[in-house]
Amino acid sequence: MQAAIGSGARSSAPTLEMVAREANVSRATVSRVVNGSPKVSPEVARAVNAAIAKLNYVPNRAARSLASRTSGAIALVIPEDTTRFFGDPYFSAIVQGIARRLDDSEYLLNLLVPTSDPSRKTMRYLKSGVVDGALIVSHHEGDRSLRDAAREIPMVFGGRPPNVDESVVFVDVDNLEGGMTAAERLLAIGRKRIGTITGPLDMPAAVDRLAGFRQSMETAGLPADAVEEADFSVAGAIAATRRLLDRVPDLDAVFVASDLMATGTLAVLRERGRRVPDDVAVVGFDDSPAATSSAIPLTTVYQPSEEMGFLMADLLVRLLAGEPVPHRNIMRTRLVRRQSA
Repeated sequence: MQAAIGSGARSSAPTLEMVAREANVSRATVSRVVNGSPKVSPEVARAVNAAIAKLNYVPNRAARSLASRTSGAIALVIPEDTTRFFGDPYFSAIVQGIARRLDDSEYLLNLLVPTSDPSRKTMRYLKSGVVDGALIVSHHEGDRSLRDAAREIPMVFGGRPPNVDESVVFVDVDNLEGGMTAAERLLAIGRKRIGTITGPLDMPAAVDRLAGFRQSMETAGLPADAVEEADFSVAGAIAATRRLLDRVPDLDAVFVASDLMATGTLAVLRERGRRVPDDVAVVGFDDSPAATSSAIPLTTVYQPSEEMGFLMADLLVRLLAGEPVPHRNIMRTRLVRRQSA
C-alpha cells in the first residue's frame, strides 16, 4: 500500500513549488518567469526555464488567467460567407502567417466566421473577456461595430478599414500601386480596350485597386469605363465577365482584382471563344495557388498574404504586451509575369 502511494506521488504532475525548489528560487520568481515578466534577470530566467524543462512542468493556464485577468486567446474574425472563406486561398495564407507567429507565443487562436450580423453575437463574444484581442480580416464598410470595438479591445485589421482613424492598427498592401501595376502591364503589351472586374466596392482594397487601374488608364489617355463589380468569388466573376463582354465586345484585356476571380474570367473567355492572351490578355491579383493551377498560368500582382498574417499577429502580441506599435503598416506589391499577359 505504501509502495502504491509512493508511486502515485512520483507520477503526479510537477507543481510550481517543485520548479522553485529545483531552480533554488522563490515560488513568486517562477510565477514571474512563467508569465513573461521583465523583472527577472536573464540568469534566473535560464535557471527557472531549465527546471521547467527538466520537470516537464506545464503552467496552469486557468489559474494564470484568473490571476492576470487574461484569457491567453486571440480571436481571428472573418465576416464572410463560409463558402468564400474555405474557397479563397487568400484566407488560408493569412491564417498560415498568423499561426506561424502565434506558435512562438502563449496565445491560442479562436476562429470566428460570422456569416450574418457580425455585430451582435461576435461583439458580445469579443467583449466578454474570452479573448484578449482580435484580428479582423476582410472588413466591409457596413461592419462599423467592429471598428468601434477597437476602442474597447486590442485589435489589428488585415486591410485598411473604411473611414479609418489614426487609432486603428492595420496591415495592408499598397492596393493603389497594385492596380496601377496591373494596368501598366496590359498597356505595355499594346492593349487598348482594357476593362476590369473589381471586388466589392464597400471594401477599400477593391476601391484602391480600381483607383490605381483608372489612374494608369487616364495617364495613357485611354478610357477607364469598362468596369464591372464582383464579390471576390468565382461565381461573381463569371457573371461580371459576361456583363463586361456583352457591354464591351471589343475588349482586348482585363484586370481582375483577385486570382480566384480570374479563374472565372478565364472560363467565360473560353465559353465565348476568346483566346488568352491572343484575343484577351488577363492580369490577376494575389499570386495565390489559383494563379498557377488555372488552365492558363496567370500574370498577376503579388501580395505577401502570409507575411501580412504574420505581421498582424506580431503587432497584436506586441500591443497586448503594452508595446507601442506603428498604426499604418503598408507592404509593397510586384508584378509576376506568366502566360496570360
